[in-house]
Amino acid sequence: MRAFSVCAVSALFGATVVAASGGVPSASRAEDVGVSTERLARVHEAVLKHIDAKDVSGAVSLVARRGKIVHFEAQGLADIDAKKPMMKDSIFRLASMSKPITAVAVMMMLEEGKIRLADRVSTFIPEFKTMKVAVAKGTTDKPVQMPAFGRGGPPPAPPEFDLVPAAREITVKDLLTHTSGLMSGGVSGMVQAKLAPRGPNDTLASYIPQLAQTPLDFQPGTLWRYSGLYGFDVLARIVEIVSGQPYDQFLKQHIFDPLGMKDTGFAPSPDRAARLATVYQRTPNGLAPAQNANQLISATYFSASGGLMSTAEDYLQIAQMLVNGGTLNGKRYLSPKTVELLSSNHTGEMVNGQFGRPAHGMGFGLGVQVVLDPIAADLRVSPGTYGWAGAYGTNQNMDPKEKIVSIIMMQGASGPLQRDFENAVQQAIIE
Repeated sequence: MRAFSVCAVSALFGATVVAASGGVPSASRAEDVGVSTERLARVHEAVLKHIDAKDVSGAVSLVARRGKIVHFEAQGLADIDAKKPMMKDSIFRLASMSKPITAVAVMMMLEEGKIRLADRVSTFIPEFKTMKVAVAKGTTDKPVQMPAFGRGGPPPAPPEFDLVPAAREITVKDLLTHTSGLMSGGVSGMVQAKLAPRGPNDTLASYIPQLAQTPLDFQPGTLWRYSGLYGFDVLARIVEIVSGQPYDQFLKQHIFDPLGMKDTGFAPSPDRAARLATVYQRTPNGLAPAQNANQLISATYFSASGGLMSTAEDYLQIAQMLVNGGTLNGKRYLSPKTVELLSSNHTGEMVNGQFGRPAHGMGFGLGVQVVLDPIAADLRVSPGTYGWAGAYGTNQNMDPKEKIVSIIMMQGASGPLQRDFENAVQQAIIE
């Protein structure tokens, strides 16, 4: 990808709304789009509370309604030791917030007729034709019970398992909805470490076919289990095959450049790395830099599952496009029906209670979770709100009902701050 230039920004520590340089403009007054300027101040207070409590080092928060930015603020520090303030153009490791971008790429290929949701993965990558499923030893269909990892002492012995044929092949839709069983937290991860370890020089083209050596963790389509690291990488390889472009170039040409996402990409150039916020983890002695924070960053292996980096303003562009029904600044990227398909529930009740999801009221679309019943889910958002988060603290919600995009970027996961941010956004809506 091209080198990224530093964007000169005069945002001060704790600055408020300023004119945005991206495609989504700022509102002259928040009240013009039905949001209270006075009440928006509670977003600042919510973030500051968690900075003062040393839950996070800092954050960038951004809210847009009806296509206009009403709140855009940087607070706290991007690097504690260097006393570097968080800036509006600070760059964040998206981790799994990369996945909705991959879903958009797949939807573009679907609209061109190059991919169908029902397509078997083996149509594009023949190695996935005859996969096996891991089952508990002595059974034909019982999932393998994975041992719990305690603190200290030797790791538990891996469980014994048998292999049975997959009842059907995995599909594009299975990967988008995390119902494939591919690298979904079961024994496949242990097998991958032995049979298909990824090397430092691997690419999607060289590595993804090797994943077919690993067993599926369950029969395709029968469970929802999060494929955090590799399911969406397989999708990215499929995009490469059908588009004829390396995945990073496809994103740049079809999504990032047209949308004006100038600071979004995989491997950082030196100027871009200078704006990268440090990842922290909470310890008994306070916040400490996290280990292996850059493990998904690569100039050769484009991890569609979690390798992208971006700014809050950049991510707003693609999120606003989706809330707009597929358009931004007069250019159409997806049809309204395709956006509706992406943001609808495709998994019934299967996602409820899984991977930290609420026990009720949730669904899963194509690369995004969907809030079906916010009362049952105990979430402060509208019905139909969709989006996804990242392990390092990035989070975004797209609310078609209220025409709101809300984004908070931090580099140290804090679920309570994300919930307080959502509450502060919702209470600021006055019409």
